[in-house]
Amino acid sequence: MSDVPAVSLPHLVARRRAGRMLEAPFYTDPGIFRADLDLIFGRHWIFVGVEPDIAEPGDVMTVNIGDNAILITRDDDGAIHAMHNVCRHRAARLVSTETATVGRLVCPYHAWTYGLDGALLHADHMGDDFDPACHGLRKIHVRSLEGLIFVCLAETPPADFDDMARAVAPYIAPHEVANCKIAHQIDLIEEGNWKLTMENNRECYHCALNHPELTTSIFEYGFGFETDETDPVRVAQRRNYDAMVERSCAAWDRAGFPSTEIGNLDDMVSGYRIGRMPMDRDGESQTLDTRVACRKLLGRATEKRLGDLSFHTQPNSWHHFMSDHIVSFAVLPLGPDRTLLRTKWLVHRDAIEGVDYDLENLIRVWRETNIQDGNLVGLAQAGAASGGYVPGPYSPQTEGQVEQFVNWYIRRMAAGLA
Repeated sequence: MSDVPAVSLPHLVARRRAGRMLEAPFYTDPGIFRADLDLIFGRHWIFVGVEPDIAEPGDVMTVNIGDNAILITRDDDGAIHAMHNVCRHRAARLVSTETATVGRLVCPYHAWTYGLDGALLHADHMGDDFDPACHGLRKIHVRSLEGLIFVCLAETPPADFDDMARAVAPYIAPHEVANCKIAHQIDLIEEGNWKLTMENNRECYHCALNHPELTTSIFEYGFGFETDETDPVRVAQRRNYDAMVERSCAAWDRAGFPSTEIGNLDDMVSGYRIGRMPMDRDGESQTLDTRVACRKLLGRATEKRLGDLSFHTQPNSWHHFMSDHIVSFAVLPLGPDRTLLRTKWLVHRDAIEGVDYDLENLIRVWRETNIQDGNLVGLAQAGAASGGYVPGPYSPQTEGQVEQFVNWYIRRMAAGLA
C-alpha cells in the first residue's frame, strides 16, 4: 500500500522529523523497499552467520540478501570466502540447500567446477580460447569479526568496519565464538517491515508488558529510566542498580571481560553499540531460572556471572554473549511487509545435548520472546499501513536507540541518494 510514489523518496528522507517514527511509505512502499535493498543492504556490512556455520574445510552456507543468493565457504586452508551463488556459465544456482559440505562447487547443470575460493577449475567443451581465469564466481567482501561473519555487496565496502572491529574485538574474543557449535536455529517470519523488527529490538519499553520469560533475567534500569523520577523507592532502586553495575563491570574488567559501553549507533557508517550489563536473580544466563543453561562455559570464562554482553550492529543484527551460551540474531528483509528473523543458539563445541545442556531450557527464553516480538511487529505493520497512521513520538527515556537506528537509516539513505 502506498499513496506516495517512489520518486518522492528524497523528499521523504529530507523531511523526516527527529524523535518520531518514519512516515508510512517507509514501512509499506515497494519502491522504498527496493531502495532499502540497494542503498542499505547493498552498500553496508550485513551480518549473515557465525564461523560455526562453516566450522570445517569444505563447509558451505547459503544466505539470501534481497535478490542476491550468496555462498560462504571455508577452504582447505581455513580461509573464508563469499561469492554469488550463480554459475558463470548458464546462471544455475550452485548450492540449493542452506548448508553443505563439498570438496568442490560443482554446478548441477553442466558440471562447471569451482574451488572453494570461487576459482573455475574445470569446464568441458569451451574451446581453446576459453580462459577459466575470467570465469570464476563473482566474489563478495567478507569479514569475520571474532567469529561473527559479515558480508558487503558493494564494490567498495565501508572502511570504518575496521574501526568497529578494533573496538569490539576485545569484548567478543574471550567468548571464543569459533570454538562454539550451533545448538539450535529458528527462522521466524515476521509480518512486518524489517525496520519495524529493528526498532522493536532497540528498546525494552515494551518488555515488562510482553516478555515474561525475558524479564526474569534483565533489569528494567538497564534500558532507560525517568531522569526526574522522585519516588523514593525507585530512586533507591536506581541508585543500587548503578552501584551494582559499577562493581560488576570493575570485576569483569579485571577478569579480562571488558564491559564499558561503547555507542556509535548513528555516528558511524558501520554503526554499532556494545556493553555488558548485570542480570537479575542468580544473574548467570538468560534462562527462566537465570542460571547457566550449559555446564561447559565458553572460551576463557571461569565465572558463571559474567552478565550479558550485548552487541548491536546497523542495519541488521544483535547478539547476547553470556558465560555459557550465545544468542545471535540476523534480520533479513523478504518484502515490504515480511522479514526473516534468524536466531542461532551457540554453546561450547564439546557440549553434549542431554548431558551438558537441555535444549528446551537453552532456547525457551528467546524462542518465546521472538514470537512475542513478531506479534508486536505485525501489529505495528498493520497500524502503519492503515489510513489512521500518524508517526508517533519516541520516549526520550527508553527509546533512544530506536531514534539512533532511524537516524542512522535516514542518514545512510540520504548519502545513497545524493
